[in-house]
Amino acid sequence: MIKKYLLYIGRWQLSTPILYGVIWALTGVVAAIWITIIANFIGALIFFWVDKFIFKKARSQKPLWEIKDNSICADCGVNCKGYRIVEWKGYPRANDENPQFRCENCSAKKMLLVEKVVTKL
Repeated sequence: MIKKYLLYIGRWQLSTPILYGVIWALTGVVAAIWITIIANFIGALIFFWVDKFIFKKARSQKPLWEIKDNSICADCGVNCKGYRIVEWKGYPRANDENPQFRCENCSAKKMLLVEKVVTKL
């Protein structure tokens, strides 16, 4: 978190030359409020991409599981405590309309398959 904070502070400092350059170029030509608006607009065009990079969502290294009691395993059909991976790296299933729960053994097998696919992403 501190690394992102320092990157963000640096990002704000990088906007200084843009703001200064626009103000310097337009002083005496345009009113100060319009100079500021134009400079901030130019900065927004540039720093949208910088901010997107700084605040991109990190992929989780550990899966987020949903656990459901009295579930039917989607693979072997046994009545059990059901498990499913909700989110993991490039495998988003939080809004799945038909979630598939699996017993502990089948979940472990499915996790190995998902890990192979996700690793290739």
